[in-house]
Amino acid sequence: MSRVTQKVVCYVIRAEKLLVFTHDELPLTVTGVQVPAGSVKRGETLEAAVRRELTEETGLHAAGVRFLGSQEYDLRPMRDERAVRHYFRVEVAEYPAEERWSGAERDPSSGGGPVTWTCWWLPLHDAHVLAGGFGALIGRALSD
Repeated sequence: MSRVTQKVVCYVIRAEKLLVFTHDELPLTVTGVQVPAGSVKRGETLEAAVRRELTEETGLHAAGVRFLGSQEYDLRPMRDERAVRHYFRVEVAEYPAEERWSGAERDPSSGGGPVTWTCWWLPLHDAHVLAGGFGALIGRALSD
């Protein structure tokens, strides 16, 4: 039986664009276009996990978060895991001046050396290209 993990997913929207990232040294066919997301740590609230993941992956700080809903996502055959994803619309305290900027994870949970990526703004009408079901609740993020 596959293990179940708790994850958070961040939708940051600005001027009809969605904050996304693509890995610098891994092909799109492996990682795809992603939004800030990650695992909830033991004892951590969902909101705390959203705030932490956003800052770790993009350098941005959440000013407010709104829960959109949850969905289960089966990661097999990539790995024997089912992720319960909790989706949030996130407002940030301050937006970067650049259209693209770098992010990195020094000690990835999957092991290995540092992983780098580029954060950028994807037009919302192209959000269908998000990898691995990350766009599942994007429509809810657009409603009031």
